[in-house]
Amino acid sequence: MTHITFLYDAPDRLAAAAAWLRQAWSRRSKVLVHLSEREAALRLDRMLWTQPQLSFVPHCFIDDPLAAETPIVLSDRLDNVPIEDYLLHLADTLPAAFSRFSHLVEIVSLEERVRLPARERFRFYRERGYPIELVNFSEAFA
Repeated sequence: MTHITFLYDAPDRLAAAAAWLRQAWSRRSKVLVHLSEREAALRLDRMLWTQPQLSFVPHCFIDDPLAAETPIVLSDRLDNVPIEDYLLHLADTLPAAFSRFSHLVEIVSLEERVRLPARERFRFYRERGYPIELVNFSEAFA
């Protein structure tokens, strides 16, 4: 069964995602990052190239020929993807086929437009019996 982690109270959702991905890369985890907005994907892409300075987290977009070999893949879809370990979900809708991933991570910022749909997804997962871990982002990444 998919284990679900909610990282809540992140000051900035994409900056929090970049921090979490740096940590995942240090453990050599394979992660599919699901984003529904192209601008958000491009912003996260830039962060992974530049933050912190002189740093790089190996990643690419799903349509890149190297996606199957790259540990972190950014995508706007969840079908036909080369990764089944971690799903970092940064969209506001319920992720289709999330149960094929070993671990689902939801990052919830302080913004109400992000918090409200996250509460609905939390309720959906809980009602279906998925194990859920709640982690305060500020405490975990202090």
